Amino acid sequence: MEPAPETYTALASRIRAAAPQCGPVRLVAVDGPSGAGKSTFAERLAGALGSARIVHTDDFASWDDPLGWWPRLEEQVLKPLGSGVAGRFQRYDWVRRELAEWHDVPVGHTLVLEGVSTARRAVADRLTCAVWVETGRAVRLRRGLARDGEDALPLWRTWMAAEDEHFAQDGTRERADVVVDGDPHTAPADPAHTYMRLR
Repeated sequence: MEPAPETYTALASRIRAAAPQCGPVRLVAVDGPSGAGKSTFAERLAGALGSARIVHTDDFASWDDPLGWWPRLEEQVLKPLGSGVAGRFQRYDWVRRELAEWHDVPVGHTLVLEGVSTARRAVADRLTCAVWVETGRAVRLRRGLARDGEDALPLWRTWMAAEDEHFAQDGTRERADVVVDGDPHTAPADPAHTYMRLR
């Protein structure tokens, strides 16, 4: 499929029209490798959904634990919401390298999970929509080092290797409902409201 522009509003309309799969909540995962552009996509989609709450996996993961934090997200957020009860999680502080303040996650019509592995098989049956954001490796690494500094290169290499292994085993991209170009050669005329869809 050739890249084609699609509005966040159109995607939001399809999500709102679908039945909730996580208790009363429509759960949307914005997945893909680090540096792909997931945060930007998630913020714009959440706005189109009517200011839907976003939970970022960067509040759970760490350099030492890029993917094994999932049970904490399940216990503190997904299981309560699935039962119609507000969730509550403790944010991980990357600077202090320890758990920090608590955050409430109220029961709402839609929750956007943003971050690496949010569409993993463990949650696939509770997702209303799985989005995969795709961007070339060199671009992703450049974005990451611009944010974290050149000294973080060894950490990024280790992290990217862990991502590669996870996505190969999980088949995340193949199961995604929507595949997005996170670095389109031809950007949409109105990127705040439109993205380039690959599938």
